[in-house]
Amino acid sequence: MALGCAFSPAPDRFASDLLSYLDCEVVTLGSRGFAALAAPGSSVSLLLAALLTIFVALFGYRLLFGETIGVRAGVLAAVKVGVVLAFATSWPAYRTVVLDVVLRAPAELAGEIGRPAGLPGADGGLAARIDGVDRDLRLLAIYGTGVPTRQQVEQADGVAPPLFADFDVFALGMARLVFLVGGLGSFALLRVGAGLLLALGPLFVAFLLFDATRGLAEGWLRGLTAATIGSAAIVVALGIELGLLEPWLTDLALRRAGGIAIPGAPTAMLATAMIFALATVGAVALVARIAFGLRLPVEWVSHMVSTSGREAYATRVVARANDIAIGALRPRAMTITDSIGAVQRRDELAGRAITRAAAISGAAARSAGEPQAGATTAIGQSVRRRTTQRTSRGGSLRDAR
Repeated sequence: MALGCAFSPAPDRFASDLLSYLDCEVVTLGSRGFAALAAPGSSVSLLLAALLTIFVALFGYRLLFGETIGVRAGVLAAVKVGVVLAFATSWPAYRTVVLDVVLRAPAELAGEIGRPAGLPGADGGLAARIDGVDRDLRLLAIYGTGVPTRQQVEQADGVAPPLFADFDVFALGMARLVFLVGGLGSFALLRVGAGLLLALGPLFVAFLLFDATRGLAEGWLRGLTAATIGSAAIVVALGIELGLLEPWLTDLALRRAGGIAIPGAPTAMLATAMIFALATVGAVALVARIAFGLRLPVEWVSHMVSTSGREAYATRVVARANDIAIGALRPRAMTITDSIGAVQRRDELAGRAITRAAAISGAAARSAGEPQAGATTAIGQSVRRRTTQRTSRGGSLRDAR
């Protein structure tokens, strides 16, 4: 009675007690396993802290070495850290999103599919219906097939001899065994696998941080998906099988109670049980094949981010190359013309500077030898007396003769 789940099956309640025990074990294993791995100081908790430290350090080194990280890449990194912390350390979030979906969704999904089809057990009570079929098989084994009458032999055109002595007893017992193993065994396999994956949830959620370990997280998610949908497929397959076996076994039991022999029924019963067991295994394999095609969208987002970064870098490189090519294709005459124009502009600027300097020096000299334009003239000095004799041009010519 590990983990507090008791199992003491009654003769008429083997299937019900076994399924109840499996459900108890799965819930206990998933909840207590998560609590143990997510507890502070546990090995998984220390591993999670180390992985987060490495992830943040690598992100920081990318920035330190000059790599340009876009908004998309930053948002993606923040989302990954948030998802890992939420589902690897928070039990309420993990229970609501993961554990309850894996354990309760199969019954709800099978009920939504089976109720419109009228499958037995679609409204609940599947384990009780399995117990009923098991009880009818045991009762039929007690009754035996009986000895066929002459009339039955004539109506059936003879009775096939058994493969060996007491084959009918063996066939009925084997039919019961195959029925229980095919249904309960497949269900137990998926439930135990789901419980183990649920208990290891914090470990696999932490692997979402890095591209190298993301495949482990994807495999974990595929396993949970296969267990969830596979359990629903088993419930549907068992409902179809119960819909066939229940009326058939009731009719056989009534015939044996009336003393009517049922030759050939054990062989048909064994074949039916084996056919449905193979069908159940095939349905589980088909569902698993579909579930293992699951891919996380993180790769697509990462590819989109990296592609956008490469496209931006390629755009910059192409623009730079175009600039270089345009510069190389310019004619040499245009280059010489630009050089001459630059020289002329420098000479013109230098000439303007010299002219301005000369103007400034001339103005300074005039201001030193002449009165300022704005100076006032004293009274009586507007017309000054001449101190030299005035000589005209004609007088100068006469004096020269």
